[in-house]
Amino acid sequence: MICYNLVRNIILPMNPIKKAPLGNYSRHPRRANPIDGCPLTAALAAIGGKWKLIIVYWLAESPKHFASLRRAMPGISQKVLTQQLRELMNDRIVQRQPTGAIPSPVEYSLTDYGRSLMPLVEDIRRWGGAHLERLTAQTDAPMSGPGSTGRENSRRRQ
Repeated sequence: MICYNLVRNIILPMNPIKKAPLGNYSRHPRRANPIDGCPLTAALAAIGGKWKLIIVYWLAESPKHFASLRRAMPGISQKVLTQQLRELMNDRIVQRQPTGAIPSPVEYSLTDYGRSLMPLVEDIRRWGGAHLERLTAQTDAPMSGPGSTGRENSRRRQ
């Protein structure tokens, strides 16, 4: 007896015992590049978003369990971390390795392909540090320079 599952209007044969699709079916299909042939949008589809580069940064340090990643990133929810890890696994940037008998703790680590992102992550981290310094300098500096009318300082003197 074969069960069928309707996924995106495609009928896939399923194993009746495991209730899992047969063959090389990915549970989470790869995200499409919104602009065909554009390397920038392909990169952003793979590593864009609020959390992915931060996950890659922490996994570059050492392989980590899910709970350890959550502690390293206190602002991320369990649901979002799970989604982001699955997307990174689908893009083969991160790998998931069970560490013992079922139910086993799972360890996440970067693949060799994921490690190729480290120069980019380091450049973005360095740029972000310089950007924070620039923003801090701008908020501490008086309002003068290009675009300033000089009225700001004359009002303070009155």
